[in-house]
Amino acid sequence: MSSRELVVLGTSSAVPTRHRNHNGYLLRWDGQGYLFDPGEGTQRQMVHAGVSANDVHWLCLTHFHGDHCLGVPGVVQRIARDKVRHPVRALYPASGETYWRRLRHAAAFADTQVITEHPVSGERDEVGPLLARRLSHPVESYGYRLQEPSGRRMLPDRLAAHGIRGPEVGRLQRGESVRGVTLDQVSVPKPGQSVAFVMDTRLCEAVFDLASGVDLLVIESTFLSAEASLAKEYGHLTAYEAGQVAAEAGVRRLVLTHFSERYGLPAEQSFLDDARRAYDGEIVLARDLMTVPVPRRRHLLP
Repeated sequence: MSSRELVVLGTSSAVPTRHRNHNGYLLRWDGQGYLFDPGEGTQRQMVHAGVSANDVHWLCLTHFHGDHCLGVPGVVQRIARDKVRHPVRALYPASGETYWRRLRHAAAFADTQVITEHPVSGERDEVGPLLARRLSHPVESYGYRLQEPSGRRMLPDRLAAHGIRGPEVGRLQRGESVRGVTLDQVSVPKPGQSVAFVMDTRLCEAVFDLASGVDLLVIESTFLSAEASLAKEYGHLTAYEAGQVAAEAGVRRLVLTHFSERYGLPAEQSFLDDARRAYDGEIVLARDLMTVPVPRRRHLLP
């Protein structure tokens, strides 16, 4: 199993359907679990997907519309019931503090102390490895980006040509020179992997900023282009606009999700076709309980 993958728990928008639960997405990343927008029913979807409360280290809400947050009480109470011991950091728009409090303490239960709160505010905020950017929606909404720092890939043939081995390699990696040889001469840049999560929004600068060059973009495509005016009115994207973002931002793998209940499963091909008009890269049309791996790291040639 990949150590970096997206587990899709739900793919509907405001109203769940027979085939699509409310939102819910768990990003597995090097032993950390980032749970984004747990809508109603997420706890049960986690059971179906083989995800436990112990897999959750981050709880990230984009905004406080019900399909993005009504699963919080169940998830929080499951964290408490299963006696999760590691810290769980909760990110959410600071303007929705009242809603967070209601969700966090929605019922009587034996509480947990492992959850720490990190409200995000302003146009841009950083919490640990996560970048949050303010989006364009009728209520305050944020998108998130997880970015691995860039590094260097050592080239064994060049190291051998200079007779560099063992502890000397470590010295180079720490920025020292070895017999006049520097790190740049025996390595190439290794871009860090990145994932962006963009839910309810109109097209805006922040969407492109979050998506810029990411390996995996998980993005709402609530409507088809025929309803573009409706999408803009309600602060949503069409599948075509999601494809535009992926194309202009240089995204490697595009995941379309958050589909309006007006579209049944037979409309899936229409969403793919709509996005394909703008983006010719890899597109995944999300379905509940599917797993999507983060693309392998890019390896730049020497």
